[in-house]
Amino acid sequence: MTQQHSSRSKPLQTLIGAGLIVLALALAWGASSVSAEAGYGGVGPNFFPWVISIALLVCGSLCVVHALTGGFRAMEDGSGDVRAHWKGFIWVSAGLLLNAFLITTLGFILSCALCFVLAVRGFRSAEGSLDLRLKAWVKDSLIGVAVSAPIFWMFTQLLAINLPGLTKTGWL
Repeated sequence: MTQQHSSRSKPLQTLIGAGLIVLALALAWGASSVSAEAGYGGVGPNFFPWVISIALLVCGSLCVVHALTGGFRAMEDGSGDVRAHWKGFIWVSAGLLLNAFLITTLGFILSCALCFVLAVRGFRSAEGSLDLRLKAWVKDSLIGVAVSAPIFWMFTQLLAINLPGLTKTGWL
């Protein structure tokens, strides 16, 4: 890393850490308004937001300390392109927006699987290896369902937290 780049990046590194601290405090403020009543699994719906806000607070504090005591250590130059990859951004954004729009219609599992499939398209596009064949769509769909289904079951069956499902059984 060059001297000019290093001196310019320290305030930015401090800003990143401060941003994480602000995000942690905002999440903690939001978690304080969520019910702490324990569900079936013994933890309330505010448990994970508190865990994440504490972890973000620790990470943000460490980032600020590192930035103020010499900057991030052994930081390599970025491996990405100098300009944004807009096609990949559009794929990922479409996945997130469709997930938010369709979660109450398709249910958690299918909408999250769709988000996964579109995000994979975006990341592969950014790598220059976008595969639009049916086999790739099916494979990524199956992986998306394999990832989202256990998360859905953990929240609905173990923690008794209601997530939108495709059926009223609590399993889909």
